[in-house]
Amino acid sequence: MAAKQVLLTNDGLKRLQDELENLKTVRRQENKEAIKRARSFGDLSENSEYDEAKEEQAAIEQRISEIEAMLVNVKIIDDDLSDNSAVTVGSTVRIKDTETGDEDIYAIVGSTESNPEEGKISDECPVGKALLGKKVGDVVPVEVPDGVINYEVMAIER
Repeated sequence: MAAKQVLLTNDGLKRLQDELENLKTVRRQENKEAIKRARSFGDLSENSEYDEAKEEQAAIEQRISEIEAMLVNVKIIDDDLSDNSAVTVGSTVRIKDTETGDEDIYAIVGSTESNPEEGKISDECPVGKALLGKKVGDVVPVEVPDGVINYEVMAIER
């Protein structure tokens, strides 16, 4: 089975590379010291500090593996190759709820960079998926747990 392509902006790629570097150089070393310190406490069978340090080591190594796998399958979203005529991954979209008039601005990003608190939604979430390919003026129905919300695309930017 082929690995899933990971869509990232240049900023997202840099953040992922920085995280990987930190995990490999800083966090691994800190964890190594924690394990060494915990071993010095004696009996490992009842040593909670040692158990915690080993669990952290496993989490660090798991995250390193995840990031390395993502970086092998990364595709950079190139802002220069896109226009603003339709919503694509990499677009920033201003939408309006047609019922309430509330407006929101979202950047459509790959799932790896998704962070709704920062206004970054995934191209795989219901709103992001529904907006892909739409143009200014289009009304987009989005299925949510409470029913359907209709959003009008007000602006598309890069």
